[in-house]
Amino acid sequence: MPIEKIEAGAPESQSADMLADNLARLRKLFPELVTEGTKGPAINIDVLKGLVGDSTVTDADEKFGLSWHGKRAARQLALTPSTGTLRPCPEESVDWDTTRNLMIEGDNLEVLKLLQKSYAGKVKLIYIDPPYNTGQDFVYPDNFQDSIQNYLELTGQVDGGRKISSNTDASGRYHTDWLNMIYPRLQLARNLLHPDGTIFVSIGDREVHHLRDVMDEVFGSENFSTTVIWEKADSPRNTARQFSEDHDFVLVYSKNPEWAPSKLPRTEEANSIYSNPDADARGDWIPGDPFANKPYSKGTYTITGPTGRQFAPPPGRYWRVSEEKLRELDEDGRVWWGPTKDARPSIKRYLSEVGDLTPRTLWKKEDVGSNRTSKNELRALFPESESFDTPKPTKLIDRMLRLATTSEASDLVVDFFAGSGTTGHAVFNANVEDGGNRRFLLVQLPEPLDQTIGKMTTIAAITRERLRRAGRALKESSPMFAGDLGFRSFKLAGSNIRAWLPKPAELEKSLFEQLEHIASDRSDSDVLYELLLKLGLDLCVPIEAKTIAGKTVQSVGGGVLLVCLDQQITMAEAEPLALGIVEWHRALKSAGEVTCVFRDSAFENDVAKTNLAAILEQHGIAKVRSL
Repeated sequence: MPIEKIEAGAPESQSADMLADNLARLRKLFPELVTEGTKGPAINIDVLKGLVGDSTVTDADEKFGLSWHGKRAARQLALTPSTGTLRPCPEESVDWDTTRNLMIEGDNLEVLKLLQKSYAGKVKLIYIDPPYNTGQDFVYPDNFQDSIQNYLELTGQVDGGRKISSNTDASGRYHTDWLNMIYPRLQLARNLLHPDGTIFVSIGDREVHHLRDVMDEVFGSENFSTTVIWEKADSPRNTARQFSEDHDFVLVYSKNPEWAPSKLPRTEEANSIYSNPDADARGDWIPGDPFANKPYSKGTYTITGPTGRQFAPPPGRYWRVSEEKLRELDEDGRVWWGPTKDARPSIKRYLSEVGDLTPRTLWKKEDVGSNRTSKNELRALFPESESFDTPKPTKLIDRMLRLATTSEASDLVVDFFAGSGTTGHAVFNANVEDGGNRRFLLVQLPEPLDQTIGKMTTIAAITRERLRRAGRALKESSPMFAGDLGFRSFKLAGSNIRAWLPKPAELEKSLFEQLEHIASDRSDSDVLYELLLKLGLDLCVPIEAKTIAGKTVQSVGGGVLLVCLDQQITMAEAEPLALGIVEWHRALKSAGEVTCVFRDSAFENDVAKTNLAAILEQHGIAKVRSL
């Protein structure tokens, strides 16, 4: 059996091809829908309209929804596979060998594409704090062609890099550019959500209405949960020209319309409304309305109180319980007739009998923090600098964690506009507090800082340093906590697999250069983690190394992937190497199909390659690839 070579452009060298996946799903559901077009498979619009019962609407007719110039291109941008990779940076990480948290430096659009195979349907909570489009905070290129080359130019990693600039309100494409930026990222984010997952998005007044329309389209209006109002200001800003802006919004959408947030623990403020004016042995209580807007039991009876005064529901309302039940409650001391016994009856609701609180849409600064709170948190970690103008407080993210994740599960939390790293810090805090195992995945563009802070020159560097300092502080304050306070660091880069780009004037030289299929400046570890991404494995999956026939072989995920990237495999070494891999595979007892990968240029000749592949196939390892 020949070993299949993974070339640039092969499915294993790219992120998920969502165009092909969507087409395959449509073809499976409705074979008649897919036809041949001038550029390949196409959708028959007339058939589609017939399938949904629409016999009148044409493509040219107006449709309900938000439209803007470039929307189609933005959608296609999300569907275009990435050929990039994520390079591991153990030297910038904390507890590399054991942590399950991730911090990725790179353009979030490309990174989201790369994460599709490994993390689709696995993220319990997404929180993002994207640019609010205020005219100063927009840091993406005008053409939005976010390829790897574009990213390298944008961040000055190649010659001729472009300057990161803001999207000023003087631009004729002010809202359009912002929509073209956020739309493809939200499309990709939706794919990552678990069936019971949710997304929380912070936004300001300028784009909240546009964002709501976009999220209705991407996530479905039926999955809209609420718009939270976060009280962010501690005091009014008297220098404001019209109004002091005291709040931001947080839009909440779920993957499943049946999703419901967890209840919140009762607060002292919530409990303070309870009292015990009649020294009831059952403790503090509040008076409950005895009437309802819908008929209950016998409905509209008249009852006589302790002083002889009669009571009946007002017009259009009904007793909440039957007359018999109300008398039972009164005999048990659960009805309050007022201090003089002649007031309208109230049914007591006891503090001891109420549960946790249903979350409300107004989040007060006393409960979740304010802008001042977040600045003070950063000052405590970075006393040497004022790092950010508008960071979010960890208590704000903690509220989301309490509503959408649990301490029992290893819920994955994603933030692809990570900023200073508040989300990762909040996950650390929550796990220390309740012993949870939540894990995070953060993505941040290496946007240059206005002023260098120590050795840190980019926001991504600040993100990593905050995670380090927050982890150290929590270890010192909670020495008994044995959970994960580390992270693995990765950086976006071009693929390790070299594409065939011959130079017509130097064809012979180009041929010899192509003998080595892997870029010369990349390590075995770089290649291994690209394989994890392209084959759909978690970047924190366990990896074990073993020497077999003098070669280093790595087992990933308990043996679902076996990799040998040594640079030479002779004919004499092929058989013992193959048999050693077979023996290790049996000992690992890995479930499911196993993939085995080698460096293509390592084989002495085709005979060595063929013999090794044949032995592996004879022993049940049929999926053998080379790089």
